[in-house]
Amino acid sequence: ARRLKYRYRCLDTCNDTLFIGVVHLAGFKAFLKRKDIEFSLRRYGIDALGAMAQGLFCSLLIGTILNTLGSQTGLTIFSTVGGYATAMSGPAMAVAIGYALKCPPLVLFSLVPVGWASNALGGAGGPLAVLVIAIVAAEVGKMVSKETPIDVLVTPLVTIFVGVALAALIAPPIGAGADYIGSLIKRATVLQPFWMGIIVSASVGIALTLPISSAAICHSFNLVGLAGGAAVAGCCANMVGFAVMSFRENRWGGLVSQGLGTSMLQMGNIVKNPRIWLPAILTSMITGPIATCVFKLEMNGAAINSGMGTCGLCGPIGIWTGWLNPSDVALADGAAAIVPTGMDWLGLVLVCFVLPAVLCWAFGLFFRRIGWIREGDLTLN
Repeated sequence: ARRLKYRYRCLDTCNDTLFIGVVHLAGFKAFLKRKDIEFSLRRYGIDALGAMAQGLFCSLLIGTILNTLGSQTGLTIFSTVGGYATAMSGPAMAVAIGYALKCPPLVLFSLVPVGWASNALGGAGGPLAVLVIAIVAAEVGKMVSKETPIDVLVTPLVTIFVGVALAALIAPPIGAGADYIGSLIKRATVLQPFWMGIIVSASVGIALTLPISSAAICHSFNLVGLAGGAAVAGCCANMVGFAVMSFRENRWGGLVSQGLGTSMLQMGNIVKNPRIWLPAILTSMITGPIATCVFKLEMNGAAINSGMGTCGLCGPIGIWTGWLNPSDVALADGAAAIVPTGMDWLGLVLVCFVLPAVLCWAFGLFFRRIGWIREGDLTLN
């Protein structure tokens, strides 16, 4: 009887402990829901990364374009404004991430110094460091936001302290890792321009069409040189390819929105019928090695341009600026300013515009005839 009573007592204790644990877990889930904190790949890998790319575009990329205008026109106003825009890339990315995570105002504004510290300490992997650290700082800031009577002090202090401390701890290793991976890709492309031309072109082109940021990826890994040229080829194959291939469904509006905007507009249709993506992927696998092996097309402008394709013509502009005024990353890899020849211009036009249009249209026509692509599969809503 004593043993039986002891066992019942132990069982009651275990049940009480389990019940308390379930209550605490349920309370924590309710707390996260109230704070709009969602641990998911979509929230961090799509929403946050996509917003970061916009912040990067509105700072570093625009600054690079203005710097190029200044250097080519001799007007210092462009270079001055471009320098300011470029310097604020870290804060711009962090605030964009905070906006995507729906941060309260005090948390959002506190991400400015967090982004600056993460980008500065992250070196070559600055954008990747900003992505990781800004997400953590933002979510911690959201947890403490409006939980105390002195919210105006507590929320900024916690957000900034957590973000900057984390930047000091992990940003340098992230930067070193990203630099190593980028260097490995670039060296492999030089040693094996054909196979790496296919791999880099297809991979970055796929990333461009997926709801993630190919621009941020290329910038994080500093993809310039031949690898950057292959990345541009892959992006152009998807953007120009989809624009031309779907012309019968989407006409001129679709041509402009996809050719100068983004091929990401086709993601809904790709989910319904993945085979509509094959023409663009096959095209990128052809234009990539043509860029690296035939024309030796190098993208020595800002690395972000490698993942932009024909979006605002940033890819071709990056190649052109790299000819005239190579970026610091490209200079460190041995690039030098050149006077472009007719062969250089021919490669730029063929790889970025003509070949993607012709090849993707031809592949698309073939797949339509064998029934893999049906009427309306490429229609944009």
